[in-house]
Amino acid sequence: MNPAIAIRLLGQLLLFLATTMLVPLGVSLIYNEYDSAFAFGASALLTSLVGTIMARRGPSDLGNVHRRDAFLVVAFSWILAGFFGALPYYFSADIPNFTNAYFETISGFSTTGSTILTDIESLSHGNLFWRSMTHWLGGMGIVVLFVAIFPQLGVGGKHLFMTEAPGPITEGLRPRIKETSATLWRIYLALTVACGLALYLAGMDVFDSINHAMATLATGGFSTKNGSIAQFDNVYIDTVLTLFMLVAGINFTLYYLASRGRWRKAISDRELWTYLAICIIATVVVTINIIDRHGGVFTALRYASFQVLGVVTTTGFGTDNFDAYPPLSRLLLVILMFVGGSAGSTAGGLKIFRFMVMAKACMRELVRAFRPQLVRAVRIGGTVVAEDTIRAIFALFSLFLAIFVLCSLILAAMGIDIVTATTAVAATLGNIGPGLARVGSVENFDFFPMAAKWLLSACMILGRLEVVTVVALLLPTFWRR
Repeated sequence: MNPAIAIRLLGQLLLFLATTMLVPLGVSLIYNEYDSAFAFGASALLTSLVGTIMARRGPSDLGNVHRRDAFLVVAFSWILAGFFGALPYYFSADIPNFTNAYFETISGFSTTGSTILTDIESLSHGNLFWRSMTHWLGGMGIVVLFVAIFPQLGVGGKHLFMTEAPGPITEGLRPRIKETSATLWRIYLALTVACGLALYLAGMDVFDSINHAMATLATGGFSTKNGSIAQFDNVYIDTVLTLFMLVAGINFTLYYLASRGRWRKAISDRELWTYLAICIIATVVVTINIIDRHGGVFTALRYASFQVLGVVTTTGFGTDNFDAYPPLSRLLLVILMFVGGSAGSTAGGLKIFRFMVMAKACMRELVRAFRPQLVRAVRIGGTVVAEDTIRAIFALFSLFLAIFVLCSLILAAMGIDIVTATTAVAATLGNIGPGLARVGSVENFDFFPMAAKWLLSACMILGRLEVVTVVALLLPTFWRR
């Protein structure tokens, strides 16, 4: 491990982050919000100053990034992005409490969508745009974009890409990581533009359509409105967002394969069809369960499909208060919070692929109970899953569950009721956004004590980096030569 390389890379990441702040600065100037523009200018200047100091340390050759260096860079890049990304909120006084500003920023970058804001529409246009932009940058991954842009990373970019990219990565993508990351970002951009145009045609104005497109493809869930998507009360907008949430929850490597003309391989993906089946079945169940609430099949289908896609893709947009749904629907939605979307998508959760592997591995062990001599590989779609991968998946699941229980107990010890505590941890650790009870889809996280907000911010980072990257840094063996 070479900490000097990590410091240099983190410095360059901060310089990149400072550059992105110029976009909302421009938005602030367009809307004549000069206090907001000054806040972004000051934030960009301070971020670039610290980034320059850090980037001048360490070797100029960044191609020799090892796996432990990658863990260090990726984990601290998100922590630092939260700190410096919070400065515009804090300097503009839109969020005058730094703990709240940090929570909102990490919620943005991690695409969680949980908020401490009680009046979202009071924010400047620049800060509203920055909220959505943090979603969009974090959705595909800050470090993945960094790998795509900076040519000097060389082979080291592979370790950075593999450490931050969400879920298991298709083997065919590994040889040319820089090309892959650039292509994934182009696809991501194209889908965002398509979503924005569709929302504009459906009735949103230009500003709202751009913001909600960024939040949708990132599966983030930040809205520019206090009432989220429900405030628009537009069936066409609901339909567009439902479809694009579905698109965002699909493994982006399948879009990569399709862009290379490998359509048959893309559409034959087993996880894709499992994901679609889960969405359809859950939508049907919730629709039937809430027909009485909405007085008709089509109205119930409209709200059920939106809520199901909002939860399973961990976007968290709201058009209805699902905390008021019947127990069956609420329980189903909580389960879907843990499941999440496809591996390699911008969705959070544990990912469908991992549950498929665990289910097949458990079935194999059940058969081995009465056929101990059985030798059978776990296969997903005809591809053998390596035993190391299976062990890693079970280890991740165990860590996720342990952190969920521990953090829920800590919140309960702070006096938070059980339903709020458990679903708040599930919502932040799974990068979903809303939970139940006091953190339901029409509520916010502002009531939590400061210590709880820092704990939930940590949960968001743990969830976005899928636990292992961060927890590994806590092991003494990680720091030994």
